[in-house]
Amino acid sequence: MYIELVPNRNSPPAVLLRESFREDGKVKKRTLANLSKLPSHVVDGIKLALTGSAVPASNQAPAPECGPIYGSLFVLNKIADALQFGKVFGPSREGQLTKLLVLARIAHQGSRLSTVRWAKDHAVQEVLGMGTFDEDDLYETLDWAAKNQDRIENRLFKLYVKKSGQPPTLILYDVTSSYFEGECNELAAYGYNRDGKKGKKQIVIGLLAAQDGEPLSVQVFKGNTSDPQTVSDQIEKLAKRFGVKEIIFVGDRGMVKAKAKDLLNVDGFKYITAITDPQIRSLIKGKVIQPTLFDKTVVEVESMGKRYIMRRDELTFRKEQHRRRDKIERLETKVQEVNLKLETSNRVSLESNLNQLQSWVKKYKIAKFVRLEAKDNSIAYTIDQDSKAEDELLDGCYVIETNVNSLTLDTQQAHDHYKDLQKVERDFRTMKTSLLEVRPIFLRNKGRTMGHVFISMLALKITRQMEHLLHASLGTTEKGGETIESTLSALSRICLLKYTVANQELTVLPKTDERQTKILEALKIDLAPPGQCTQ
Repeated sequence: MYIELVPNRNSPPAVLLRESFREDGKVKKRTLANLSKLPSHVVDGIKLALTGSAVPASNQAPAPECGPIYGSLFVLNKIADALQFGKVFGPSREGQLTKLLVLARIAHQGSRLSTVRWAKDHAVQEVLGMGTFDEDDLYETLDWAAKNQDRIENRLFKLYVKKSGQPPTLILYDVTSSYFEGECNELAAYGYNRDGKKGKKQIVIGLLAAQDGEPLSVQVFKGNTSDPQTVSDQIEKLAKRFGVKEIIFVGDRGMVKAKAKDLLNVDGFKYITAITDPQIRSLIKGKVIQPTLFDKTVVEVESMGKRYIMRRDELTFRKEQHRRRDKIERLETKVQEVNLKLETSNRVSLESNLNQLQSWVKKYKIAKFVRLEAKDNSIAYTIDQDSKAEDELLDGCYVIETNVNSLTLDTQQAHDHYKDLQKVERDFRTMKTSLLEVRPIFLRNKGRTMGHVFISMLALKITRQMEHLLHASLGTTEKGGETIESTLSALSRICLLKYTVANQELTVLPKTDERQTKILEALKIDLAPPGQCTQ
């Protein structure tokens, strides 16, 4: 934004407030206000304000009024537009509110009511052009997002294919859970709780991602749904909704079981997964693989049309060995403490303490090789070395199973593609804890719960894009780069300044500091003012 003097034939030059912008690669300008009738000292004061300089008191320029926070919402909206969220959601009010919820999930994370309060401090009108709304509007928007999820995901998938130049040939899939505060939700149920929250009902969330970790689709299941039960819906989604062919489906350990494998074969899909410890022991017992084959490098065995790729991770091996030794040492300490009590007091129950130690042994999973027994008035433990060796057999070991032929993927490639699941695990961490805070869930309505999770997945797409741009330009956080949180904090210091001069209200954008400028350059965004000037 700047002031320009325009010659006006025989009259004094016109004093115009203008701003420049880019359109189709060309720099253009537009007039925001005619300041010709203002005193010259006021115009000079506005010039200084536009450059971010201090305005001398002698100029008698008006003092600015601090307007809403502008920078963070503007930048998030620009990235959302670059991902074509506006076009995908559509121009309806529900589409606009969906976009607002996505941006607020990144910048704020709170409830719908707190989002309304948050919006009062941010330039929602100036950036998004939205009128007033309340929490009821936002709850209804969650319903709308859930009902339109398939349509939105389909359009975003087509955009991803267009950007990539071809449909994805490898799909990553993993599940997690998120717990509820409260009992009343159609999807809430007790199940395997990955959040470690005992006594809390939960939902199960399945996330489909491309090989690079880009989220493609998210689905919510009832809280007691097992991991393998979620796979069939993903296969149907890929085959029918997304219309993909010749996909390699990568699922976590024990997820792709017999039923899922049959469904994958029907649609012509292949799979990569890992098998469980009991399955590995069964292969060893059947002499399909041998324990001596596990090594630091990957080794492959083929049997009955399946490839088994084996490896021993040394770091995990050492951790498991250390944990087992630590448990035995703790057991020894506990036994000594109990025996001391038994020796010095007649009120201590031998049977009760024995039961407590046996419960402890079971809890810490060393009952396979530890034997506890009462002798006279003391407790002794012994270790079955053969059973202990059997328990240690698979420390740090894992086996990957696939039916992809070796001409398509060699041993190392198949192994590395399974390890790509770490990208989905990282996405889950971002969604659940580090930034987007999906959990805990306070919603009661099924559709709104689904909408809440879907909004979080859409927000994840924006944060991934932001992180990619920041790292590419500024480096990782280990090298002094910016996190998403620190970026938003720096941008949130950019507020609009409002001047009232001769009954005209002028909205001015302050000059950015060095750090803000670097962030904007890294994100490839020109911070443009809203360009509003009203009589």
